[in-house]
Amino acid sequence: MAYKHLFFDLDHTLWDFEINTKETLQDLFEINALKERGIDDFEKFFSSYSYHNHLLWDKYTKGLIRQDELRWKRMWLALLDFKIADEVLSKDLSVQYLDILPTKKNLFPYTFEILDYLKGKGYIMHLITNGFESVQHNKLRHSKLTDYFVEVITSEASNSLKPNKEIFEFALQKAGANIQESIMIGDNLDADIQGGINAGLDTIFVNHLQAKPHIHATYVIHHLKELENIL
Repeated sequence: MAYKHLFFDLDHTLWDFEINTKETLQDLFEINALKERGIDDFEKFFSSYSYHNHLLWDKYTKGLIRQDELRWKRMWLALLDFKIADEVLSKDLSVQYLDILPTKKNLFPYTFEILDYLKGKGYIMHLITNGFESVQHNKLRHSKLTDYFVEVITSEASNSLKPNKEIFEFALQKAGANIQESIMIGDNLDADIQGGINAGLDTIFVNHLQAKPHIHATYVIHHLKELENIL
């Protein structure tokens, strides 16, 4: 067995962030009666939130904004698109979002099966995620993934972010693993694959969206089941 330690990304790789976010925002839309506040189309609200969230996460990963700014300003900017300038509502929505989101349980197809397969083969599995500490652990607990992973390394706990090599070095140290026996598995070319490369790790690009890779991973798969062909 060439590898001993497997380092997974969580969001968009195992945990279906897009579906879970949409379900959460639908809950917020109804709980807060946003239609009565002037947002008549949920799909437009979801699209607006997703747009601003993507841009703010990019700024956050580059160290340009703080965590608290990311959390409420994505709501603030989405509401502004509907001419709602309400900072209190934005911050309330931010708190509710982070309360509800981790309770969602949608995973990519074959997640449990592949984790059981890998565990059965003796691999030691860990997570490296740019998500927030409490939120990510709650996601794992609610979706029944906690027991599969020995170490869960978040950007918040490690004081670094993918693709910086420091978060990977921190993860390797916590796991008691060396580079030669470890591999990074994730969906994000810039964060997971380039980050793994920066740290000297082999990588597996989980190309759920059939994207055209601009960074060369060691392996490319399009479905989690294909990990059986590599590991």
